[in-house]
Amino acid sequence: MNLVRDILNEIKWRKEYDLSKVEIWYIHRGAPNNTRVLRGDEIKSIGKTFIEADDAMIPHHRVFKIVYNGRNLFDRREIK
Repeated sequence: MNLVRDILNEIKWRKEYDLSKVEIWYIHRGAPNNTRVLRGDEIKSIGKTFIEADDAMIPHHRVFKIVYNGRNLFDRREIK
């Protein structure tokens, strides 16, 4: 099971959601606080193990938070 992929595909394919309202927080070494945020409208594709964006391929294991319209949908730090 890949929670990141499942959540993003749910948002992408269900009519009641808008992918452009998603923020994907991920670890990016060298960025301030080693963190970057990808907006949903920057996503080119959602693969089995990577999210493809215009300027990056982001492995799902680096995603630590997904926010939709201000609401946390996923926070890896809260999973025990």
